Amino acid sequence: MTLMLRKTSDEIFTKISRMEHFIHELNSLPDATRMGLLFGSLFAAIALESLIPFVKFEYRKLTHVATNMVFIITSGIVSLGLAFLAYEVIDITGLEFGLFYLIDIPLWIQLIISLVLLDFFGQYLIHACLHRYKWLWKLHLVHHSDTTVDASTGTRHHPGDILVRELLIFGVIVCVGIPAAFYILYRIITPFFAYFTHANIRLPANLDRALSWVIVTPLMHKFHHHFERPWTNSNYGNILSCWDRMFGTFIYADPDDIQYGLDTVDGQYDQNLAFQFNLPFNKTIKTDY
Repeated sequence: MTLMLRKTSDEIFTKISRMEHFIHELNSLPDATRMGLLFGSLFAAIALESLIPFVKFEYRKLTHVATNMVFIITSGIVSLGLAFLAYEVIDITGLEFGLFYLIDIPLWIQLIISLVLLDFFGQYLIHACLHRYKWLWKLHLVHHSDTTVDASTGTRHHPGDILVRELLIFGVIVCVGIPAAFYILYRIITPFFAYFTHANIRLPANLDRALSWVIVTPLMHKFHHHFERPWTNSNYGNILSCWDRMFGTFIYADPDDIQYGLDTVDGQYDQNLAFQFNLPFNKTIKTDY
């Protein structure tokens, strides 16, 4: 009995040590490595587009990607600025505030809870709100105005859109007491799914439908980019598909019926950066929200 208890305690100690090592590695991950993972995910998705395309666009792909990459710069400025404010100036991890400081939960369970909550609040819920409220929808129009959706569309967000998302994410981090390392991991995983789900690829129908029971898939998300409702107001998820199923916003139909863009925005300006950055403030763009 004593031997069994000792063996069990040794196994627990080993798991804790590994988790703590994992957290340390994430915290010390060089910026160059993070950027490499970010762009590596994007370029991998772009490579897949040439192998198994969903549709064959008549466009200058490099020009399209370059235009959308401008938004990754503005988004990065917003995200890094808020992260610096949160972790370096305010030092939210030093507040020792939140759910994880009130109840004793193993680190690996904290990790799972953190990623699930960040996916729900930082992706699904805020995304649904971006479609529900007029002033938020005006910010989000930029993302939906792309008429040739491909992997680079996953980077296409107005700075105001990113600001709203990040403010909610940091609010969740503070309330739950999520470690900085888990936020870093979330920031690595999220772009991978953003590029994968927006990629102009067609997985085998049975595979895509099977995967859609767990994660958001390319065909599943393409319905979200249809130019009109009700499809536009569906499939809000980024990583887990369960949120759309739970809240009745899941749609899965014939993907060949999809037409990209917006019924309220002239598609000829989808690559005009000046027009896109000014889109939330353009009073000629009418919505019925």
